Amino acid sequence: MRKAFPDHWSFLLGEIAMYSFFVILLTGVYLTLFFVPSMKEVVYNGSYEPLRGVRMSEAYASTLRISFEVRGGLLMRQIHHWATVIFMAAILIHLLRNFFTGAFRKPRELNWLIGIVLFMLVMLNGLFGYSLPDDLLSGTGIRILEGVIASLPLVGSYLMMFLFGGEFPGTEIIPRLYVIHILLIPGILAALIPLHAIVLTWRQTHTQFPGKGSSNTTVRGYPFFPVFIAKTTAFFLWVFGVAALLATFFQINPIWLFGPYDPGAISSGSQPDWYMGWLEGSLRMMPAWEINAWGHTLPMSVLIPALAVPGVLFTGLAAYPFVERWVTGDHRVHHLLDRPRDVPARTGIGVGGVVFYGVLWAAGGNDVIADRFDVPLFWTTWFFRGAIVLGPVLGYVIAYRICLGLQRRDLGLVQHGLETGIIHRLPDGKYIEVERPLPGDRLAPITDPRPPPAVPLDEPSEAAEGETAPASRTRLARVRVALNHHFLRDLAIPPPRDHKSLDP
Repeated sequence: MRKAFPDHWSFLLGEIAMYSFFVILLTGVYLTLFFVPSMKEVVYNGSYEPLRGVRMSEAYASTLRISFEVRGGLLMRQIHHWATVIFMAAILIHLLRNFFTGAFRKPRELNWLIGIVLFMLVMLNGLFGYSLPDDLLSGTGIRILEGVIASLPLVGSYLMMFLFGGEFPGTEIIPRLYVIHILLIPGILAALIPLHAIVLTWRQTHTQFPGKGSSNTTVRGYPFFPVFIAKTTAFFLWVFGVAALLATFFQINPIWLFGPYDPGAISSGSQPDWYMGWLEGSLRMMPAWEINAWGHTLPMSVLIPALAVPGVLFTGLAAYPFVERWVTGDHRVHHLLDRPRDVPARTGIGVGGVVFYGVLWAAGGNDVIADRFDVPLFWTTWFFRGAIVLGPVLGYVIAYRICLGLQRRDLGLVQHGLETGIIHRLPDGKYIEVERPLPGDRLAPITDPRPPPAVPLDEPSEAAEGETAPASRTRLARVRVALNHHFLRDLAIPPPRDHKSLDP
């Protein structure tokens, strides 16, 4: 009960994700009382006049009933949808915060892997839930899903027939997605989220940013009870209130405007929810490549963007803590976070990944961009194809240089202090500005000693439990040492508090 919790705004990102999940569960239970997960065709005779007499699935008809006839139904639908959007955004930003600050290092590798799994599961569940109303927009997403499944070598056709209950659109896809959406994935999430957010965090020393009174062995913060309990309860109510306000004043997913799904129709400028935009973009950018061999066709234009791109991205995220440990030779326990500027190589890699994701996401709206800016559609496609190659490299270089600039700025503040605007004239006629030393809370993150995030691998390393660095006689070892030197080259070393000069 006396466990200390550091007070920093970035730690709220994980709480936003957890509390959004609670909101999703509460509103989802309400919606299941009225939703009918059936593809049986009915004639709509509800209160929404423009669709009366139209043939549609029971799933779509029940969603219209929830929206227009069930008391509070539309509000609950919108809270559920907005909470999902907030949930995904909070998880993604929380993941980035952990990456840029090195919160994935020992002993938190398992927590990092659980976070990656949570991100994938939530994204999939968002897609499945978005598909349940069986409107024209969500049906288009199911059609894309069917194409991806059918493109799988050997098992694609069988898997598609099983999932859809026959040829597309089949009769079983909505009931089966419904079971996955409300039982299977939420059950896994309900087990992993407490494990990720409470059990592992409680058993470990809480991470914290460098600062006055903080170190790798001590934690400065508020006690769990009563301070943290009171603050986190209020924050849960705040998250619920924000989701309710968004649902009240900002319309989202107006399915009655799209109409029921028709395999022969499509909405102009249709776009998925933002968290699926990067997969949409990868499909749109890919050239129409295919491989024909031994009587079989492999549609690479679908397999690469739908499977290879997310596979490489998520595998890279999961493997990064272990790759960085291999490169840096750092096996220490880290409870003190890094400032992103202090580790330029990692920050550059992270920014490159963000640019890669952002280009894919923007490419998902290439038709909208072409229409709004009155440029040919193929120009936008070729632009994004070039940007996906050059963008991450430029992002890495620019972020790296910005980190170096911020490091030099910190050293200048340690050396000169803060400007006061007061000018004094010396007896010999020179003019100098009076400088004020940095206050302790600003000086500590720069000058306080902390374990370095990397150790030289061409010398014996005590941090690696007495192991010596790999000899540079093999090609892999030479690559490792070269990467290690690059990682070490511009690490920020805490300067002494009496630092007098920036010159070596």
